[in-house]
Amino acid sequence: MITPKRVERPKDAVSKKSVCPFCVGNESLTPPEVYRTGSGEKDKPGWIVRVVPNKFPITDIHEVIIHSPDDSRDIEKLSLGQVTAILTAYRDRFRAHEHDGQVLIFCNHGFHAGASLKHPHSQLVVVPKQITLDALSREPIANVVSESDEFISYCPEFSQWPYETWIVPCDGGIRFGDTPDKELPSLAHMLQYTLKRIEQVFLTSTITAPDRTTQFVYNYYIYPGEQWYLRIIPRFIHRAGFELGTGLNVNIVDPMEAAKKLKLVPFVGAPTAT
Repeated sequence: MITPKRVERPKDAVSKKSVCPFCVGNESLTPPEVYRTGSGEKDKPGWIVRVVPNKFPITDIHEVIIHSPDDSRDIEKLSLGQVTAILTAYRDRFRAHEHDGQVLIFCNHGFHAGASLKHPHSQLVVVPKQITLDALSREPIANVVSESDEFISYCPEFSQWPYETWIVPCDGGIRFGDTPDKELPSLAHMLQYTLKRIEQVFLTSTITAPDRTTQFVYNYYIYPGEQWYLRIIPRFIHRAGFELGTGLNVNIVDPMEAAKKLKLVPFVGAPTAT
């Protein structure tokens, strides 16, 4: 995909004085919203989660899901109720576009993970059905980190990144859009708890890139097809010439050991319910 207009995106990393278009009071700086939860009028303050078209789209349908009015705290630090609202927006927007093509929802947390604005947000992109996605099928469950009645988190045997963790529904699930309302709080808890565990390992790890900052950087995405999963990729390391030249991935942490270490992390800062 060739999208030269993407280079025009605003970048917090370059200009610290720029006005954040995702903050409360700046709703007029984004395209008209297509979804919101919370009170207030369209394109006015009062929202909890807000979804707008991306001004610099990759495909014809490309949306930005603004996680909260808070421009600094993200999923691992927000309330459980707020994370549930984010996942509800994911599910609702997935349903809104599932007949338009392949719906990919992803999050880039931190500039080194590809985010251009600091204000926490995710993106939804609809890829035409005739394009074959080079996406992984769901990996078998192994090296379990935690589980609830509805979801399991684990480090797959064929993890490509250190401390890579997947979350899957216990019943197998069909598509993410089929997730019922009653299961979203459990998924929110699992996602937040998993990110908190990985962050604690990150902050004490000796394997992270020597030029990294203390910021916890990660990506995650939700598989768009059947047998869905949520894949979290912590950015402990950078990819180098061997990986780029061969398409092979070198993981320097055994997934079994990764799961053991993540399971031992104490649950610091339990999320609140609201």
